[in-house]
Order: sequence, then C-alpha cells, then structure tokens
Amino acid sequence: MPSKSPAQILLEKADKKANSSGGWFSSATAKYEEAGDLYQQAANSFKLEKLFKEAGDCFAREAECRENCKETNEAANAWWNAAKAYKRGFPNLAIQALTHTIIHLTKSGRFRQAADREKEIGQIHIQEAQDIRKACESFERAGDWYAQEDATATANACYKDAADLHAEIDEFPQAIARYEQVADHSLTSALTKYSVKEYWLKAGLCALAMNDPVSARRSMQKYCTQDATFPSTREAKFVNALIDAVQAGDPEAFTGAVVEFDQITKLDNWKTNILLKVKRGIQDEPGLT
Repeated sequence: MPSKSPAQILLEKADKKANSSGGWFSSATAKYEEAGDLYQQAANSFKLEKLFKEAGDCFAREAECRENCKETNEAANAWWNAAKAYKRGFPNLAIQALTHTIIHLTKSGRFRQAADREKEIGQIHIQEAQDIRKACESFERAGDWYAQEDATATANACYKDAADLHAEIDEFPQAIARYEQVADHSLTSALTKYSVKEYWLKAGLCALAMNDPVSARRSMQKYCTQDATFPSTREAKFVNALIDAVQAGDPEAFTGAVVEFDQITKLDNWKTNILLKVKRGIQDEPGLT
C-alpha cells in the first residue's frame, strides 16, 4: 500500500476536525478555525507537490470554514488562494472561486480589491474560456468599481479593453460609446490628452465597420470641435481618407490610405481586422456614391 503524502495526511486531519462533533467545552467556531488552519496547511502542501486542483479544493474548504466562523476577510483571502491554484488548468473553477472572493469583498466595501479580482475573471474569460462577451461584462463591472474608488486611470484602462472586445464581436455601437467615454475623460488631463487621438481613431473605424460613413464623418467633426489639435493629426487624416474612400466606393483609395498610414505607424491586429471588415463592406456594395 503506497504511503500517504504529507498533504494527504493533513487533509485527512482537516476533514476529521471539520466533521467532528465539538466536545462539551469546545465551541463550533474553534472547531472550524482549527479545521480551516489544517486545510490551509494541506493546500500549501499540495502546492509543493504541484497538485493544483487538490490545492484549490483545500483552499475552498478552508474558505467554507472561515465563512462558518464569520471571518469575511479570511474567507475572501482563502477563495482567492483557491482561484490562484485553480488557474493552473481549471479556469472554470478559478472563475467560481474569484466570484466567491468578490462577494465577500463587496460586502465589506472593498471595491478596489473586488475590481482587481473582477478584472482577473475577464482575463480568464479571454485566455482560457474564449468567452469575449463575458470578458466585456467583467471589464465593465471592474471599470465601474474602480471609478467609484477614484482609480480613474485603471477604470479607463478597463473600459478601453471592454471597447476593444465589443468591436471584436461586432458590437460597434457599444464599442464607440466606451471609446468616447474614455476619450472625454482623457481630455481632462494634460497627462492623458495625447491618447485621445487613438480612441477617436478606433471609434471612427467602428463607425465605418457598421457601414455608416455618414455618422463616421459626423463623429469626426464632433471630435475636431472637442480638441482643436485633432484635425492635424495623422489619425484624423487617416479616418477622413477612409471615409472618402468608403463613400466613393473605391477599394483602391481605401487600400492606399491604409498602406500609407501603416508605413509610419504599424497597424496592430485589432485595427487590421476592423479594416478588413470595412474593406469587405466596400467590395460587397459597389458604387456607394
């Protein structure tokens, strides 16, 4: 019979303690506190053995013991430790554990930390679960919580990520609204003002991807009144050249504008994908005059 590992021995001790009926003099709270400590030790021991699912399970059991003792902060921490273990190959369990963490954090008014964990959920949805819509929701919720806590730059980064993802799944009106929200906020500070042209460029591309050059042009005019330096930027000239090409139904002019812009500012994957959508729109509808 194979000998038990230190982690398994600790786990058995923890289970025994958690399931024991307290004696005459011991309180239920003391029982769960001791069991929680043992589960935590077992979890760390499983981590040493690189058994991450077992480690996550033990942290989750620890969290439940902490909940039984009404130790909210300790419970939140244990669920987060469970999530970190589950992240090694068990994304759905990691999301569940983070969700438990967030419930405890929001109850105790720790919205900044809740936002950090919600952002982690968004990242897992993208990397592991490939669920872009759910990632959008997580980034937007995190952004709202950061904004509440006056962590504006972090909130805007979350809203920008959400906007990028909305556009990837063709939710262009939502993407435009988020880009404009972040741009409006960035205009209020000399430190962030330089990034506005990038948000407006993306919003303009989203309007063109909706095959709506008229509202794209109207938006560009609005942006130019919001920031007098915008019309002279390469971004503004680029979007206006694309609008002209789309309205003329001229794929060659469109490609020319893209190549010219790309020679100085390399287009990233996001822009390339949106531009391909716009170009397909021109080719599908000849003679948009």
